Amino acid sequence: MDTQKPPTSMIERFTRWIGSPSSLVVHTIFFLSTFCAGVLGLAPWELLLLVLTTVVSLEAIYLAIFIQITVNRNTASLHEVKEDVAEIQEDIDEVQEDVAEISEDIDEVQEDVAEISEDIDEIQEDVDEMQEDILEDDQAGRKRGATLEEVSATLQKLLKDIEALKK
Repeated sequence: MDTQKPPTSMIERFTRWIGSPSSLVVHTIFFLSTFCAGVLGLAPWELLLLVLTTVVSLEAIYLAIFIQITVNRNTASLHEVKEDVAEIQEDIDEVQEDVAEISEDIDEVQEDVAEISEDIDEIQEDVDEMQEDILEDDQAGRKRGATLEEVSATLQKLLKDIEALKK
């Protein structure tokens, strides 16, 4: 599949045609016709060879020019491709730097997560200790309440006894 754009100028079209099978056929017919004309005596050999060598020389000059034009265009195209490759390489380098930075950020986040996990463990231990303290305070409060009730009951009994003695 030909990925090149179609030729637009006459030089481009002619350069493409020169490298085609139809150009080979036309040249072959021209050379055979020239030699047939000499063999059949349609023109003198000296004239035919003079015309043939002149045409071949001129064609060689023009072919060299067309080849150089094509080389120049290809060189310019390769230069553009080289610049594109350099830009792509710069983009790849930037992406690699970004990936490295992201990797560092991920490492930092993992460290932060580990620290947060440790903090959560410490907070959980503090909560557990506070719950134990609350339970202990609760139990101590109940004991004090029971003692106060006993004291209160004893005081009431004493008050009754005192009242009874007063009577």
